[in-house]
Amino acid sequence: MPIRQLPEDLINRIAAGEVVERPASVVKELVENSIDAGARRIVITTANGGMDLIRISDDGHGMDRNDLLLSVERHATSKLSADDLDDIRTLGFRGEALASIGSVARLSVASRTQEAESGLVLVVDNGRRSGPMPQAMNRGTVIEVKDIFAQVPARRKFLKGVRAESSAITDVIKRLAMANPDIHFVLEGSDRSTSNWPAVTGEGALAARLGQVMGADFVENAAVLANARHGVVVAGMAGLPTYTRANSLSQFYFVNGRSVRDKVLVGAVRAAYADYVFRDRFPVVALYIAIDPAAVDVNVHPAKAELRFQDQGAVRSAVIRAIGMALAAAGFKASTSVADDILGAFTAPDMAPALPSGGETSPVLERPISTGWGMERAPLHLNRAPGQLSGFTEPSGRVEAVESVTELVDYPLGTARAQMFDNYIIAQNDAGLLLVDQHAAHERLVYERFKAQMASGPVASQAQLIPVIVELPEEDCGRLEEAAPELEAFGLYLDRFGPRAIAVRETPAILGNTDISGLVRDLADGLAEWDSAAALTDRMEAIIARMACHGSVRSGRRLRVDEMNALLRDMEATPHSGQCIHGRPTYVELKKGDIERLFGRSR
Repeated sequence: MPIRQLPEDLINRIAAGEVVERPASVVKELVENSIDAGARRIVITTANGGMDLIRISDDGHGMDRNDLLLSVERHATSKLSADDLDDIRTLGFRGEALASIGSVARLSVASRTQEAESGLVLVVDNGRRSGPMPQAMNRGTVIEVKDIFAQVPARRKFLKGVRAESSAITDVIKRLAMANPDIHFVLEGSDRSTSNWPAVTGEGALAARLGQVMGADFVENAAVLANARHGVVVAGMAGLPTYTRANSLSQFYFVNGRSVRDKVLVGAVRAAYADYVFRDRFPVVALYIAIDPAAVDVNVHPAKAELRFQDQGAVRSAVIRAIGMALAAAGFKASTSVADDILGAFTAPDMAPALPSGGETSPVLERPISTGWGMERAPLHLNRAPGQLSGFTEPSGRVEAVESVTELVDYPLGTARAQMFDNYIIAQNDAGLLLVDQHAAHERLVYERFKAQMASGPVASQAQLIPVIVELPEEDCGRLEEAAPELEAFGLYLDRFGPRAIAVRETPAILGNTDISGLVRDLADGLAEWDSAAALTDRMEAIIARMACHGSVRSGRRLRVDEMNALLRDMEATPHSGQCIHGRPTYVELKKGDIERLFGRSR
């Protein structure tokens, strides 16, 4: 078959297959055009998930007759200065959008410039053009797209349901609104409830817009990003490690004002939070990257959703550093959502029956106890002696009060009041009540100290008066023997002691009187899991985490009041102490108003 030139309408339909994937793709292209046209208010109207109608109205610069005619031609654009693809400073630049949309739908473009007496409207019906004709309108542009893919049934049948298509459009507008806080966005239509995001400017504009789109709770539980490194400026907000989601849908990435999906950015965020987030949980971030346009290629994806950085290492380093600095500045702060979850677990107890006037037997009051899986009922026996609860037993239910402190010192984590269940410190500050997990908190403190020592050189060790002999399977002994030279940098000195034992001569001083056998067995399990002694330096954080767990205050240990207060003060001075090394919260704070609400005292 001889080579032939394809007709123009077929070329446009092929291009539409790349640009117009679904109604949300149309919305993205058209709203980006409005943004590039200097619009300050953009109204998006949809019907039937955008399949029947998409209308974009803006108050931008508008187009005159010549520009209007060229706007629906393929590869016609006003946004590419000097034909330089290495200096892209606008959202759109290919000039394919309107031509592609007009080839698979009924498209009308009405526009008016400030100088024109009236507007003009041009119609393109599945590739057939008519106009332009005069039309009364305000300055700006109104574009309507009707019956998308109506004459391309093979494409139409692959669209999803109304709800899914509407949701995709909402996601597109959310991202565009987050990238442009100084523009007023309105999203409305017969297939949705109206979303209205007024423009915000000045200091705090970005946080205000993120609050509009992502919710005020995100802003309350996020740290501000502001850092420049290697020519890469990183801004935005990063959620606290205890403020997470079950998937990555709440992670937003913007490069030079363009919403993108990029492996480098996703990997950098994952690495920045690797030390803090619980497994199978995803941090919530809104990350804004500003970089020299010549250092990034935005022309690698038909929908401009992906890009390629010239220096990926520099971008990764800048993002990790910015998030690390922000989380360090947040210090011991934990998210308020943890307290909300706790409050939701509280229930008012059943009313106790009246005590019999002369009986000697103790009544039983059924109280609900939350197990995390469902509500169970356990008896709480009330003794005749006032103030004694026989339902609390040693050691699982002991509540030990500490000496009364006449004046509260204004510490963020308050002053210790009691220890409960030999693991939870009850503290009080001026704002409310705090419950602190002593093991999880001390685990984080030891971990951070370990990291600081590793950064400044080998970890100090303490010799054992008599080497501790740990019996292990022969293969575990072999792995530990091979890894011994590298483990010395962590302050752990091991020797092979026969075919099935390891002698521990020195241990990290920071761990104190730790369970040496448990530590060595845990490290042996880790080496078996990683299956490479040579990769120990790459597993430094995992090794430190295992050591920190064995060196921390154990659950079930009773603490003196001075020990509890010392732990609280150390937490306040240690970054990231709001979550343990596994990503769980180390403390929960209940405000005085929350407690009053539990008892129905709030107004």
